[in-house]
Amino acid sequence: MKIYIAAPLFNEIEIQRNVDFARLIENEGIKTYLPQRDGGLFYDLKDLNLTVDEIKNEIFQSDLNGIKSSDIILCLLDGRTIDEGLCIELGIGYALDKICIGYKTDFRSQDVCGINIMVDRTLSEIFSKKADLITKLNTLKKKFNSSRIDFESYYVSETDLVGRR
Repeated sequence: MKIYIAAPLFNEIEIQRNVDFARLIENEGIKTYLPQRDGGLFYDLKDLNLTVDEIKNEIFQSDLNGIKSSDIILCLLDGRTIDEGLCIELGIGYALDKICIGYKTDFRSQDVCGINIMVDRTLSEIFSKKADLITKLNTLKKKFNSSRIDFESYYVSETDLVGRR
């Protein structure tokens, strides 16, 4: 099972929080795609003498592939408003039938009904406690592990076939 961590990543606090979440999840034996680590940050790639368009394309394609290869989109929703990039990542994940889960501890909101309705309806659950989130992820991990076919056990070698002729 692999989790794509969708979150804002534009200051030290956000970047460190994302790293902490990735570690927390990875300590449970679950793979993660963390855009700032696995796709790169704009200003880090700028040092590679790439054009702005090349950097944008590199980050977009890497993150898009990260979403496609993940089973779950975990959205870190804290902040006065929800990060625009997170909304796009969530929308792509939802359109690809990924499990979409939110985590929110900051309950400031511009909307009197809570978070944006389109975001709210794409998320299957929103957690406010790390322990509850980790419990859910471990439950999903068990389901994913039990539903995967072990193709190795179904493999028939050429010598097995020759012996049966």
